[in-house]
Amino acid sequence: MTGFAREEGAFNAWRWTWELKSVNGRGLELRFRLPPGYDELEPGLRKTTQAHLKRGSVYAGLVLQTERGEAKLQVNEAALGNVLEMLKSMDSDIDWAPPRREGILALRGVLETTDTETSGDDRAALIKQLSVSFAAAMQSLATARQAEGVAMSAVINAQFDEIERLTALAAQHAEATPKVIHDRLVAQLTDLLSGSAIPEERLAQEAALLAVKADIREELDRLKAHIAAGRALLTRAGAVGRELDFLTQEFNRETNTLCSKAQDMDLKHTGLELKKVIDQLREQVQNIE
Repeated sequence: MTGFAREEGAFNAWRWTWELKSVNGRGLELRFRLPPGYDELEPGLRKTTQAHLKRGSVYAGLVLQTERGEAKLQVNEAALGNVLEMLKSMDSDIDWAPPRREGILALRGVLETTDTETSGDDRAALIKQLSVSFAAAMQSLATARQAEGVAMSAVINAQFDEIERLTALAAQHAEATPKVIHDRLVAQLTDLLSGSAIPEERLAQEAALLAVKADIREELDRLKAHIAAGRALLTRAGAVGRELDFLTQEFNRETNTLCSKAQDMDLKHTGLELKKVIDQLREQVQNIE
């Protein structure tokens, strides 16, 4: 599911903008781009996202500004010490040029943004407001994705209609299967026996055994049940993408069996058409929440 949301907010001298976007994905993948020194937001942001979404690749970026001027930077002495210690330990193993200072300072966590004018209480309030603003943006993103889901529902229902049509066509072909098997068996035995008479009773027994093996009524019944289950899922509230994904696997399994049992080219052709529509359905439902 795709979508985009933008949310602006303000608190005291701070101004910010959240931008969220999502693209299709089989699972839920979250990526956040936060200003230095605000990594503490991420656990709460993940929890909020997981409460709204179940699938998709989600990207969230925060642009944070203050009217008090440029935020000051300071070196995180502990992080810098760890980096320098690691570089020192590697000197004896690797022959390389000494690292440049700007390269070391660019490492994540070495430089931090500070605001000496923001008290602890103000910062806690700012963090809370940022989280509330993110939740509003996430709600907007979820709404946009729901609108896309409504449009996709019509497409998927049309694919269910086509599967239903092909299933009914397969049933019509299956009605002729016993006669096809009988005629083929007579032709083969006549050829093998050089025109000798074939006992009709024995011929009927063999034809009946082959017809039982080629019977696809069970597969047709399951396909009809899967169609009904899929349509019921589309009318249900909440996340149904994974269940629809599993249903397409069941569709595919029954269709493979149908094709393997087919005794004439018309039924095989219908089975292959079913497989094509089911593949198209599978591609669609992998993107559904």
